[in-house]
Amino acid sequence: MLLQTPICDFGWKAPDFVLKDPDGQVMSLEQIRGDKGTLIAFICNHCPYVKAVIAQLVGDVKILQEAGIGVAAVMSNDFHSYPEDSPQNMKIFAAENGFTFPYLLDEDQSVARQYDAVCTPDFFGFDAELGLQYRGRLDASTARVVPGARRELREAMLAVAKTGKGPEAQTASMGCSIKWK
Repeated sequence: MLLQTPICDFGWKAPDFVLKDPDGQVMSLEQIRGDKGTLIAFICNHCPYVKAVIAQLVGDVKILQEAGIGVAAVMSNDFHSYPEDSPQNMKIFAAENGFTFPYLLDEDQSVARQYDAVCTPDFFGFDAELGLQYRGRLDASTARVVPGARRELREAMLAVAKTGKGPEAQTASMGCSIKWK
C-alpha cells in the first residue's frame, strides 16, 4: 500500500532507542548521533521504492557523514511475514549496497511507533540537539529513479549541518507501508 509521510513537526525531539544490527551489535541513538545532526531512515529490503533509490541514498549518506551528520537505517517490517526483510537478508542488502552506516532491526516495531514512521523510505533529519528539521523525501524518485532529480534530503541535511535549520518547504516521502505485526 502506498503511503505518504506527515509534514515536518519542526523541533520535535528524537525518541531515544537501543537496537541491534543483524549481527547482534547494540547501537543507541546517542552512538549514532552526529556533531552536526542525525538522520534516521526507515527502510527495508523488499520495497520497490527503497530498491529504486538505495544507490542514491548510500551516495548522499557518505556526503552527509563527511559533513558531521550521524546516520542509521532502521528496518521495522514484520520479517516473519516478509522474509525478504529478515536479519540475514538485511546483512546481504547492506553489504551489496555498500552501507557506511548501521542497519538496525526494530523487531518489536517500537521505534517505528515512537517515531510515527509510516512507510519505507521514511526520513527523519534532526539537528545537533536532536530536534526534527526534515521529514521529506530523498528526491523526486518514486519506485523509479528520476535522473538528475534535485537531492532534497542531502541539501536539507547539509543546511541543517551548517545552520541548524531545515527548509520550510518539504515534500513528503512516499513508499510502501510499514508491515505491522
